[in-house]
This record gives sequence, C-alpha cells and structure tokens, in this order.
Amino acid sequence: MSIPIKKSLERVPGGMMLIPLLVGAVINTVHQGTGEFFGSFTGALFSGSLTILAVFYVCMGATIELRTTPYVLRKGGALLVVKALIAVVVGIVLGHFLGESPVGGGAFAGLSTLAVVAALNDTNGGLYMALMGQFGKAKDAAAYSVMSLESGPFLTMVTLGVAGLSSFPWQTMLGAILPLIVGMVLGNLDPQMRKFLGAAVPVMIPFFGFALGAGIDLSTVWTAGLLGIGLGLFVMIVSGTTLFVTDRLVGGTGLAGIAAASTAGNAAAVPALVAAANPAYRAAADKATVLVAASVVVTSLLVPVATAAYHRRLQRLAPDSVGDAGPGAAASDEDTAPKADAPAPADRAEGTVTP
Repeated sequence: MSIPIKKSLERVPGGMMLIPLLVGAVINTVHQGTGEFFGSFTGALFSGSLTILAVFYVCMGATIELRTTPYVLRKGGALLVVKALIAVVVGIVLGHFLGESPVGGGAFAGLSTLAVVAALNDTNGGLYMALMGQFGKAKDAAAYSVMSLESGPFLTMVTLGVAGLSSFPWQTMLGAILPLIVGMVLGNLDPQMRKFLGAAVPVMIPFFGFALGAGIDLSTVWTAGLLGIGLGLFVMIVSGTTLFVTDRLVGGTGLAGIAAASTAGNAAAVPALVAAANPAYRAAADKATVLVAASVVVTSLLVPVATAAYHRRLQRLAPDSVGDAGPGAAASDEDTAPKADAPAPADRAEGTVTP
C-alpha cells in the first residue's frame, strides 16, 4: 500500500515546512514536556532547530552562484536592495511605536516589528522562479541567484539595527551569515559540492519546521489567523508596488517585481534565530513565527494570481514584451539560465504551485 504523503504536503503552499511546524506546535500545546520526556535523539529533534538551520544555511549557500551576467546582477540586485529598503523604512516606523515588544492586547495582539520585518525581508525563491519560468524569461528567473542572499536572519538583524531597535554584537551578525558564506565558497569552488550540498536543502525543511513548531504554544497565538492574513496582504501590496516600479526602472515589464512580492517559508525561522541572538526579542518570537508562517501561505496563494493576471494584461497590450509564455520560454536563454546541476531554492521544495 502506498500513501502519497509527500504529494499531499506539496499541495499546501509551503506545506513541507508549515505542516510539520503545525504538528510540532500541536504536540507542544498538548504536552510541553514531550521532548524532555523522551530525551536522547527525540528530545534533540524537538529542541534542535538552531543546529538544523545552521546546516540548512550551509547547504543553501552552496546553491548560490557568484558568476552572473550583468542583466541578472542588475535585476536581482535592484529587487534585493529595494525589498531590504522597504523593510528598513517599515521597521523604523513600527519600531518608533512598538519597540521590540509585541502588541499586548486588542485586535493587533501579537503583532511586532520583528514579525513584519521578517515577513518582508525574504522572498519565496521557488515561487518566483516557477512564475518566471512560466510567464517570463530564464534570465529573470536567474535573478534569484542574487536575491537569495536574503536568506537567513542577517538582513533582518541589520534592518532592526538600522531601525534604531536593539542592536546585535558584530560577532553575532557575522555568525548569522557565516554558514551561508561557507556554503557559497564550497559551492562555487566545486560544482560537485554544490550538487551534493544543494540536494540536502529540501530535506532539511520539514525537520527545522517541526523543531520550530515544538517551541510554539498555539493557545497564545489565537489571533494569528486574521493578523497573518493582514500581514500577508501588507507584504504583497507594499513590496509588490515598490518592486513593480523598480523592475520597470531597470528595464523590466514589472512582472518580476510582482512575482517577488512574497514571503519565503524559510522566513518563519527568522524570529526564533533573532530571539536567540538577542533576548530583547524573545517575547515577540513565538507569535512572530506563526504570523510569518501565515504570511507565507497568503502570499503563496495570491502572488501567482496577481502575476498571471498582469501577464495576461501584458500579452494583450504588448505580446512581445514578455516573450513566449510557458515552460519552453526558459530554455531559450541558455546563457543566463540556472545551471543544470544547481538544485532549486528551498522554497520550491515546499510545494509552491503555479496557477
């Protein structure tokens, strides 16, 4: 008898991370001492999210190629910088009113600067590449090789520091990005290491998702549903508008900007990492994790719809501006397409689907 577990998980946007995270959270909510009760390897799985993530970011870094064409560097760099600047501006505004702590009560209970900044700072790479492969060109999809530098807590730490909130020691800042750098060095020195390490990226996702969930008490985050929807809409509208304009300014059609207006599944891990680096964010971390996870689902569902709708509009107004639609379009730009031995980014493995 065969049960399609993997296929069922992949039907849910970000399911490879979100479902294990939910399972861990349910277990922790029902009995908070489950990990300590079993101890040994089982206990380590419940409490080992930081260790698993450290390995994940080494493997993720190995998939990032430094050799890019000028177009890819310009497109990816512009989208990366602008999305980071959006998070800085939002962080400064929210930091002025909220500081490091979450909202204590009312309709916005649990909302924090950490949650909003983490949701804004990391693009769903698998979703972006899939949409560009279907509706755009291979060189637009390849721009994610630059945008993937968003992965991890480093950019969020920088944003929070620039926003005037609690800062982080330079050792902590370096430690946050060092695993990614080590992976990049290994992957760019040896293509075989890129292939070897990159293959582990999708495998790690459900494990750190479960470990993160094992630290969440669902009874304290009952407002996350509505707030999470609102956060996802905020990320899509604010980042989508600014990235659309940015893409047009660097010579694009705006399609890539809309496709990049999402939250990566990996971003759900960032609040816990930030709180581990600075205790000032500990009170906000649990609720921020759930809020960011909700934003992942919302943006994964809505961004493909918005991208497809704008693509249809482009085809009506200027058919030649978007090239040939469909998967075949990606194969025509061989000089800028991602290498065959480079695995897809982590979020593609999470089951993101295109319309």
